[in-house]
Amino acid sequence: MGDEKRNALILAPSEGPAAEVTNPDGPAPLILVCEHASAFIPASLEGLGLRDEDRLSHAAWDIGALAMATRLSELLDAPLVASRVSRLVYDCNRPPEAPDAIPAQSERIEAPANANLSEEARQARVRDIYEPFRALLSRTIAERRHLRPALITIHSFTPLYFGVKREVELGILHDRDDRLARTMMAAAPDFTTLKTALNEPYGPEDGVTHTLKEHALPADLLNVMIEVRNDFVRDEASAQKVAEELAAIIERGLEACDHPVRAEKIERKSG
Repeated sequence: MGDEKRNALILAPSEGPAAEVTNPDGPAPLILVCEHASAFIPASLEGLGLRDEDRLSHAAWDIGALAMATRLSELLDAPLVASRVSRLVYDCNRPPEAPDAIPAQSERIEAPANANLSEEARQARVRDIYEPFRALLSRTIAERRHLRPALITIHSFTPLYFGVKREVELGILHDRDDRLARTMMAAAPDFTTLKTALNEPYGPEDGVTHTLKEHALPADLLNVMIEVRNDFVRDEASAQKVAEELAAIIERGLEACDHPVRAEKIERKSG
């Protein structure tokens, strides 16, 4: 029984892969990432003990993030790597050693099944959720290594945190490489009325820049993390509108870093 439990898969084959890439042949020299794209919980985990009203809450996923990222993928013609599993199962923007990689509580929402997990159970989540996501993103970057693609991650955040209103509406986040974040901050007022701030409502000290540190910084790739307050992206139409503003900000920011945005610009530059 112990061996059977140890070898059991978190995701059933019928539930599909832990991560996927859309627009895989998009020629743009950038890669979009959405680590918190889905609220899906595999059947094997029996809902993690969540209350019904919490299963589609921000604790389970980043509301509006996938809609924004998908529209950005279309507008910029870039590949998008996204997790297909709730961050309450495993947060793909955290390394395995991080305590909040498998959170038992997110703000005031509890996931009882995540409390007091055995090391064996934690490693099964790493094996079946994080490692496939990490491998897919690594492979997508490697396939475009010759383009030196910029890495852009897309997130959303709650208007209230422990009852306190967040004034920022668009956060542009960076780790130790601030090149793209700062050029995008400079461009933002030209394309959006969202109140924008650097490294808000989170920053690297909160452990939120793992994807950037793991995949972009070692290769010296331009990178940025985008956070949009989720009351601005709660439906498809509003998410697409914000995505269109973000596309313009990203393009202006990349150009200011002397990084091509479109494939045709690469061809002209190399020609």
